Amino acid sequence: MTADTIGGIWHYALELARGLSEHGVEVTLATFGGRLNPSQQRAAQQITGLTVHESDYRLEWMREPWDDIAHAGDWLLKLAADTRPDIVHLNNYSHGALRWPAPAVVVAHSCVYSWFRAVHGALPDPSWQRYRSAVGAGIAGADLVVAPTAAMLAMVAEFYGPLRDTMVIANGRRSVEFHPRTKRPRILAAGRLWDEGKNVLPLARIAPQLAWPVRLIGDDRRPDGRRMNFPNVEWRGPSDGGRLAREYATASIYALPARYEPFGLSILEAALAGCALVLGDIASLREVWGKAALYVKPDDERALLNTLNNLIQNPIERQSWGVRARRRARRYSAARMTAGYLGAYSRLLEPHALHGAAG
Repeated sequence: MTADTIGGIWHYALELARGLSEHGVEVTLATFGGRLNPSQQRAAQQITGLTVHESDYRLEWMREPWDDIAHAGDWLLKLAADTRPDIVHLNNYSHGALRWPAPAVVVAHSCVYSWFRAVHGALPDPSWQRYRSAVGAGIAGADLVVAPTAAMLAMVAEFYGPLRDTMVIANGRRSVEFHPRTKRPRILAAGRLWDEGKNVLPLARIAPQLAWPVRLIGDDRRPDGRRMNFPNVEWRGPSDGGRLAREYATASIYALPARYEPFGLSILEAALAGCALVLGDIASLREVWGKAALYVKPDDERALLNTLNNLIQNPIERQSWGVRARRRARRYSAARMTAGYLGAYSRLLEPHALHGAAG
């Protein structure tokens, strides 16, 4: 299995590896984007049957990554020759085009073209055509393409299709890690704060007009080193899983007026902790949360302000939305996600049964 160490894919990969290990499946995890930090190392060491191989190779959505992508491909093929996996599970695209010794699953978590259109209302400039070709080749080479929502799968088909064999398998989290506590008068947002798709700046801009403080948890530094500026809020920087779970537990409202969010693990974690959800009105979030969240158009700061103030002023309604979110969140369990992938792997391996390793 591949994963990057920068965003939510890391948490997704660990959650899935933990679930697979409970079914006796050994996982070899190859990471890109930078070495593991101490918190990531501790989390990986707690999973039985997980072996991590780290690298500094750049990710395909970064500028001029192609030498790294080629070297990473050679490295991955060597790992596959050494570990002899039953399944190759790729959480990036380009390497789907390699000649793997086992069936390959490519999981579409996000992509530059769909992100760019959602954020900027247009497609990337022609310098991104090589990326588009590489992603298309990786998808064409995969035996199965998976996405966490039907909305994301449709975007992949639009920009890189046609797709041969597909499945939607929703992401999941263990509810045992996220519990509501006594709720405090606080609005929370978390994640890659520098990502324009998360659209956190409008929340910062309206913060002075809210009766409650806005707290941001996450990284404000872009991959190129530039930092975002979030005025009027309590910014607490990146956080490990335990501290973030405590923040979710005591926040009353989780607000993410996203322009682009193919699934949203931070939203799921907040919902499991009983936060009322105020989200961007986009197809993927409507698909995941249905009637369990309040939605605002990403460009409508007035609607965001009014929705948040209404929740602040109406505690019974706010608590009701928190209950709805938590009830909906329980359907996105780690066990359900794991079962979905085991089913996908078994389908690829028929008539042979899965017998011990996933690469």
